[in-house]
Amino acid sequence: MSKYTTEALRSVALVGHGAAGKTTLAESLLLATGAINAKGSVEKGNTVADFDAQEKEAGHSLTSAIVNFGYENTRVHLIDTPGYPDFSGQAIAALAGVDTALIVVNAQTGVELMTERMMRYAAERKLCRMIVINKIDAENLNLPGLVADIRERFGKQCMLLDLPAHGAADVVEVLEHDAGDADFESVAAAHRALIDQIVEEDEDLLAQYLEDGADPTATALHAPFEKALREGHLIPILFTSAKTGAGIRELLHVLASLAPNPAEGNAPPFYKGEPGDKTEPFLAEPDASKHVLAHVFKVVADPYLGKIGIFRVHQGTMQKDMQLFVGDSKRPIKVGHLYQLQGKDSIEVDQLLPGDIGAIAKIEEIDFDCVLHDSHDEDHIHLVPLEFPKPMAGLAVETKKKGDEQRLFDILGKLAMEDPTFVVERHPTSNETVVRGLGEIHLKSKLARMAGQYKLEVDTKPPRIPYCETITAPAEAMYRHKKQSGGAGQFGEVHLRIEPKGRGEGFEFVDAVKGGVIPGVFMAAVEKGIRQGLEGGVVAGYAVDDLKVTVFDGKTHAVDGKEVAFTMAGRKAVIEAIRGAKPIVLEPIVSIEIIVPESAIGDLTGDLSGRRGHITGTDGRGHGMSAISGEVPLAELNDYQSRLKSLTGGQGSYTIEFARYAAVPPNVQQQLASKFQLHDEDE
Repeated sequence: MSKYTTEALRSVALVGHGAAGKTTLAESLLLATGAINAKGSVEKGNTVADFDAQEKEAGHSLTSAIVNFGYENTRVHLIDTPGYPDFSGQAIAALAGVDTALIVVNAQTGVELMTERMMRYAAERKLCRMIVINKIDAENLNLPGLVADIRERFGKQCMLLDLPAHGAADVVEVLEHDAGDADFESVAAAHRALIDQIVEEDEDLLAQYLEDGADPTATALHAPFEKALREGHLIPILFTSAKTGAGIRELLHVLASLAPNPAEGNAPPFYKGEPGDKTEPFLAEPDASKHVLAHVFKVVADPYLGKIGIFRVHQGTMQKDMQLFVGDSKRPIKVGHLYQLQGKDSIEVDQLLPGDIGAIAKIEEIDFDCVLHDSHDEDHIHLVPLEFPKPMAGLAVETKKKGDEQRLFDILGKLAMEDPTFVVERHPTSNETVVRGLGEIHLKSKLARMAGQYKLEVDTKPPRIPYCETITAPAEAMYRHKKQSGGAGQFGEVHLRIEPKGRGEGFEFVDAVKGGVIPGVFMAAVEKGIRQGLEGGVVAGYAVDDLKVTVFDGKTHAVDGKEVAFTMAGRKAVIEAIRGAKPIVLEPIVSIEIIVPESAIGDLTGDLSGRRGHITGTDGRGHGMSAISGEVPLAELNDYQSRLKSLTGGQGSYTIEFARYAAVPPNVQQQLASKFQLHDEDE
């Protein structure tokens, strides 16, 4: 039996850019609450959150880790997340398990790429947000300038909740204090600005405040403070040094007294129905007496415990030995063991309440993003999915040793199961197995895991670029498939029209046949043939997309009309139509952000222009570094890591994210088409 109630639970994710000190901050919180006896360090590889051998070797987090601790009669579930963009899938997924996002900012480097991304993701998820400026013990800081930059980027609702004092040796809280010493700003001014912001959330409280001029009590301020957090009208700024411990107690007090409990945060966006059909919002109530509803936001393939599903309980009480349903499955699973996680340690518990984060092991039916429930009343309930960056960096992989192909697919399946931004593709035309991730470092970590944990070595090479084809004009075509070779023959005739659709709108099939000229039983065969024709491409051998195909006429034969005939007729007709619809080849364009020394900006912008890219902006990052933003075709980045290393002396890094598809230049299309023609001739 848990000694905490749902009202006493807090769930928090530490997010932000790499090297902001999130893992060390988690370690300091665990030490201050007595959850551990000695503080580990990232450098020594002995922290609670970075327990994986790969993380210890890398010196930074590669995956999210869950820890928990008690403070001031509350229980805090905290998720430490990776900060480097290549591993952002783990950080984004963690947002589905918490009510509050603590965006950790490095006081030395300020607002960085992942700071902005995670602020945006957390806002889109309607999470309560707080900013923690860490490493305030560092030298040569400009904290007032950093606060001004935060407000300029994220809005005036970013307000001081405490201030560094005595040379950053400690901090002074400003909500309940209107006087005191601070290293910058005025405690009294920060206190007054914060109170003014909070009381605006409650008309009665505001009227009383304006009338008598006295500060409301902490109790009276609690509800409007929570409302301001929920609605994004207040984003508190706090200061800490995870290294010295400055601000750690104050942060713990904020988590216990001001961070929302499950009933105070914004309700998670559940809905009932199936994607593509009619749906309606579903309110999960953090009531321990109701049916169980939990959401799986992380899956781990553990070598000892097997498949582990890590979830947040949103409704009801989950108990050991109870039966649960996974998604819309009709067959229940039995919860033999129920766990809470403390880094690598699995602590068995008897029950979990709404707001708890827990885990179940050895249940193969569990997948990332699935919903667990104990009653068929909750069938067809889903959580609105998070939006992850599209993995664009790719490698074609093949086993070094013949006979290991099945092992390769099994292992890649496990890696993809754990990471929503790691995708495995099989390309029949090129006979390639391609893995895609968010960057070179992301893919290297997966290959290292395959070699280290699974003892499988692979060879790699650049994959084929995922071009596609589309049409730019409408066209019509017909094809009659007629075959007679003694005995029963084959006959099918299809007339169709194709029209271009908007970029990204996909394929649409319309049956406009009247009078039964193509019997209904054969329309599935026609559509099958059309899809086969689209898969093979017409210009350069890449799949055709973003078009509408309308079948409006045809003929059959009473004896020779067969499915195979209509499949062939559909395929040939759509190919003929595409040839007359001004087809073009599209290529993936990626957004790129390059962090480089300021002295290398000229060389980098020139190199990017030579790769058919264009610059959209530059931004100073301090310490002699700048960020270059732009767009560039993915096909131009095959050798970019080595080129960047050469131009920056090894100091540059970059991240890419899918932006859109765009038409390739005519000369590139001609090159691709000529290769396709040669390939056709070979066949």
